[in-house]
Amino acid sequence: MIGSQRASQRAEGQRGADRRRNIEAALLAFALAICLFAYIDADLAMNNKMPPGLLVYGVSFTVLVFGAHLVMRKYARYADPLILPCAVLLNGLGLVLLNRLDQSYAIIHSAKGDYQKLPAAPSQVQFLFISVPIAMAMIAFVKHHRFFQRYVYIVMVGGLVLLAAPAFFPGDDFGAKRWIKVPGLPQLEPDEFVKLAICVFFAGYLMMSRDALALVGRKVMGMSLPRMRNLGPVLAIWVISLLVLIFERDLGTSLIFFGVFIVMLYVATERTSWTILGLLMAVGGAAVVGSIEPHVHGRVVAWLHPLDYYKAHHDPALISNQPAEALFSFGTGHLTGTGLGSGRPWLISFAGRSDFIFTTVGEELGLAGVTAVLLVYGLFVQRGLKTAIALSDPFGKLLATGLASAVGLQVFVVVGGVSGLIPLTGKALPFLAAGGSSTLANWLLTGIMLKLSDAAGRNELEPQPESSGVIAPPKPTIAATPATPAAGTVPGQGEARDDDTMYLRATPREAAAPTAPAAPTPPPYGAPTVHGTANRSGTPGGGPGGPGTHGVPGMPGIPGTPDMPSTGTQPDTPTF
Repeated sequence: MIGSQRASQRAEGQRGADRRRNIEAALLAFALAICLFAYIDADLAMNNKMPPGLLVYGVSFTVLVFGAHLVMRKYARYADPLILPCAVLLNGLGLVLLNRLDQSYAIIHSAKGDYQKLPAAPSQVQFLFISVPIAMAMIAFVKHHRFFQRYVYIVMVGGLVLLAAPAFFPGDDFGAKRWIKVPGLPQLEPDEFVKLAICVFFAGYLMMSRDALALVGRKVMGMSLPRMRNLGPVLAIWVISLLVLIFERDLGTSLIFFGVFIVMLYVATERTSWTILGLLMAVGGAAVVGSIEPHVHGRVVAWLHPLDYYKAHHDPALISNQPAEALFSFGTGHLTGTGLGSGRPWLISFAGRSDFIFTTVGEELGLAGVTAVLLVYGLFVQRGLKTAIALSDPFGKLLATGLASAVGLQVFVVVGGVSGLIPLTGKALPFLAAGGSSTLANWLLTGIMLKLSDAAGRNELEPQPESSGVIAPPKPTIAATPATPAAGTVPGQGEARDDDTMYLRATPREAAAPTAPAAPTPPPYGAPTVHGTANRSGTPGGGPGGPGTHGVPGMPGIPGTPDMPSTGTQPDTPTF
């Protein structure tokens, strides 16, 4: 019986997995069709002819995408069917935009002789064809996501080294230090890989320390604040974020680094006070550093007064006209845009193919295109959070939450900076913008998320059957509390958590309501009592039988059955 039930559930789970992969295949074909249509449309608008190499690029991209799909069918068949199509659609649209910008930059900057005349799309295609196989190889060879849990501290040490390394190398032409530049080797942007490392480390650390971090201290203005002894890790992460902001002048990495930690901390502890405290620390630290560090201060001034750049006399700290140019580009797009290849996004002086590539979307695809792209990003993040909810182990839950929030925060800081919501950060927009480091890191993130969703889908589609009967839930354990409660508190107020552990929490003495004396525990049915045998309701002596209740011998008040008359017992003689 048990074997047939297990086989039935396994067969049903496999059918569900096949449905997911079929949905994924259909969505991948739809994403490829959109990208190829956009590629053709942009070249027709710019050159009045079909793009050269359409067949080669189309076939190569199709083989790459469906090769990844075949890997998913074999090694991650239970994974979410929307994660991979979202990544493919964003990456393909990014290649279309880069190819369109390359042609305009080649014409405009050919006379100037600067680096912007060099094309970015061919190298981006190379990075894509390197990144996707690496991500698929990771899915094939990493059997379970708990593999990363074994190397939590090693990953974090490597992440901190990569995070600090750009401070020892020269900055770029615009002041930020986010590159590792070694002569003769390609440039590396380590902060893209650091976001993966911090997600793995925070997941492992918070899984082990969430009990202590969840304890509350005093209440201030109705908000339960964490205990001071538990503020150490948060202060350490905050200090590291400020050091990155000061020495590397990288506002985007600092915001993402601290923001991911606060989001994961809230998910681990469910304490709103951590979120509010983290936001206050982030705003306060950014305000202080923005007022003393010239590069960051210039970004803040450009954010507050973008159009002052065109005045004859303006603040010397305002050295960039990018925020104003971005606003002009968005305003030109209106609702539906000028059309791919028909706008003038090349008027943005630099960074048009990195963080400012979103202005091309706004100008040539309009508000409709901007909304569609943001919805795809939102769907990608939502599937990551859904994976976190479906997973059963704490490490996987926190890791999926961290990866999804890292993508969401990066999209927010880039789009917010370009649209004027927050100061510019200089980060690359995931999947859309040019950059080999960004492409590889984002596809590794996608691979990990697919592996996590495979485990979540397996739990959902192939639940383990019960061996026999009803299995009782594990008994809750009582966590140790200090022997001497704090003054003005009453120990013993329990707080149940989702890991079947009861945590004692002290509450103010004046808030503790008087409790009635506990009722005596009724004896089990059939146990001897001083008044006779316990009846079905657990009370001694018996009572009137309910409808359809058969007589039970030795229980006064309950009528007997025809073949077994009711009998009574002496009050002082226990019946066995």
